[in-house]
Amino acid sequence: MSFFKDRNCYLKDYNLTLTDKIFGFNYVYLLLITLVVLMGVAILYSVGGGNFNPWASKQLFRFTVSLTFLFAIAMTNLRLWMKYAYAIYGVGLLLLICVSLFGHVGMGAQRWLNLGFFNLQPSEIMKIALILALARYFHGASLTEVRTIRFMIPPVLMMAVPVALILEQPDLGTALMLVFASFGIFFLVGVQIWKFVVLICGGILSMPILWSFLHDYQKKRVLTFLNPESDPLGSGYHIAQSKITLGSGGVWGKGFLEGTQSRLNFIPEKQTDFILTVLAEEFGLIGSVVLMVLYTAIIVYGFIIAHRCHNFFGKILAVGLTINFALYVFINTLMVMGLMPVVGVPLPLMSYGGTAMLTLCIGFGLIECVHINREMVIGRRGSIDDE
Repeated sequence: MSFFKDRNCYLKDYNLTLTDKIFGFNYVYLLLITLVVLMGVAILYSVGGGNFNPWASKQLFRFTVSLTFLFAIAMTNLRLWMKYAYAIYGVGLLLLICVSLFGHVGMGAQRWLNLGFFNLQPSEIMKIALILALARYFHGASLTEVRTIRFMIPPVLMMAVPVALILEQPDLGTALMLVFASFGIFFLVGVQIWKFVVLICGGILSMPILWSFLHDYQKKRVLTFLNPESDPLGSGYHIAQSKITLGSGGVWGKGFLEGTQSRLNFIPEKQTDFILTVLAEEFGLIGSVVLMVLYTAIIVYGFIIAHRCHNFFGKILAVGLTINFALYVFINTLMVMGLMPVVGVPLPLMSYGGTAMLTLCIGFGLIECVHINREMVIGRRGSIDDE
């Protein structure tokens, strides 16, 4: 594919000083990320009734802490991430197993590890770990290898095992994100279209079997999506109130701190999954469009960084992480608009949450690392320095 046509170019030693890395940092990309976070903090301030407590101050603190991880990761050597990609994936898989054995239960799901001072959600870490592992696996592959079924068995298993563990928690939204992000990488490295068609057809044919494995609340969400009016005060309440709130803001919105739906607590989970509805009510269509423009700019920047990278590992890594971020935006937006079932995916950088903020910033740090080391040569055949 033309996107990866230069994977054999720029075969030269490449070393950067700390000063080079600081000046090579993409500060425009960071500015876009920060603007979205500040919009989220403002909405959380409004959701808190015009008070930084209980959500806005914590979110701002978490972003500040996460920024240190972003900068630290951006300053690292990209070859290290390739070297330890499988080890990171192994740690993520181990954490998912730990969740299955003795994870913390919250809101009817077993998704967290209670660390005392912090509830860690390993499924968020797996979003990064899986992309790292797939980037490492496909880095040394030729197009001929990618198009053989035998070569594709390991990466499919890399995806399938954590997806199965996450579905057991249960967390359908995160499982879908892992599948879609993996499929995006498979497509970009050259897997033929007919294989995706076969997988999609197989998925459609297996739906009756998959349906029997869904939990009752998941079945109810799907049925509510198909017919939201069937239970407007029960399972359909989220979507019904979300649509009312989205429309009530009109073009210009009701004004900051003036959202009646959110202030009167009609919107469930307004600080997390449904925070977009609060933005739409207070700032209207204009505010929502501004947010989507910022999201689009972040996504476009991610693909541009991937395209300009001269090593294949960095390209796949930046593309995979950008797809993962785009899936957050896409799934949450469709969810709050009632165009897909509620699956518990937060709006990135806006929704209140610690693990999601940290893992997103780790992802952005890796993308910045790819940008800074875009001319670095990384060996293609197993060894890190074999060019």
